[in-house]
Amino acid sequence: MLTRRHIRVKVMQCIYALIQTNDDSLQKQEKFLKVSVDNMYTLYLLLLSFLLELHSLANKHVTHASKKYIASEDDNYPNREKFVKNQLMAQLIDNPILKEELSKRKLNQWSLNEEYVKKVYNEVKTHEAYKKYMAKPQSTYDEDKEIIITLFSEIIAPNDKIYDFFEDEKLTWIDDLPIVNTYLVKRIRKASKDAKPSYFTPQLLKDQQDMVFANDLLTKTLLNNSILEKEIEGKTPNWDKDRIAEIDYILLKMGICELLNFPSIPEKVTINEYLEIAKEYSTPKSSIFINGILDKLVKEYKANGKLQKVGRGLL
Repeated sequence: MLTRRHIRVKVMQCIYALIQTNDDSLQKQEKFLKVSVDNMYTLYLLLLSFLLELHSLANKHVTHASKKYIASEDDNYPNREKFVKNQLMAQLIDNPILKEELSKRKLNQWSLNEEYVKKVYNEVKTHEAYKKYMAKPQSTYDEDKEIIITLFSEIIAPNDKIYDFFEDEKLTWIDDLPIVNTYLVKRIRKASKDAKPSYFTPQLLKDQQDMVFANDLLTKTLLNNSILEKEIEGKTPNWDKDRIAEIDYILLKMGICELLNFPSIPEKVTINEYLEIAKEYSTPKSSIFINGILDKLVKEYKANGKLQKVGRGLL
């Protein structure tokens, strides 16, 4: 789920939090990093659990409608149970690993805050894609997948109330939400009818080396702070330290640290990664500023032999 760019963002957030709290405890920042990464997976599980609660509410409505004497809008569909029998949803509902993860982490937020689910369900019932889906008596597995993707992408993901809920729960989730939303949609789109239960609960990190990279980048940036600051000095003749945006300063130090201490990562990859992060998290001109500094340093390091790169490198 997490790419190396996401990991770099997590490290940036840790360093920024350290600066804001004036807490220089490396051990605390390493713990914050681990928790922040793990919380990203919790967010993914919460979004899946929202789909489960949405299905549960839909099922209640169908059961209730079957006992009514007065016909409802759902009775006009040729198969009013079609949505609750959605094949993709059945995979999630009957998934023992997902159930265990939700139970282990005590993720019952949506059952305790039903108003969010009810609001979304009311929007679902009036959505044109839902009406079109329900108008057909039967559907294929791919059509069942597509309706869930559409409803998630157009109703759940952009919902302001859900956004506010996540912001109140954990501040770092606001940065994580677009990443996790995109990942969840991709995961569902690639799902197959015979997908194993574990498919929907993937590993957060590709391998343990990703966490090693995250910790190394954090510790080496923090422990070499004064050295990294000296590297920046003199490369910004028109800027003093106080005029450089805080995020830019952090990204510059991380970028320099990566250039000097991670020989398997090509310098072009390092520069590109921090330019992209700057575009998303800093000022409009930050990427140009950071690119100028890092490019100048790369040329200097190559000239004096400080830049030692080996192998094909990792993103």
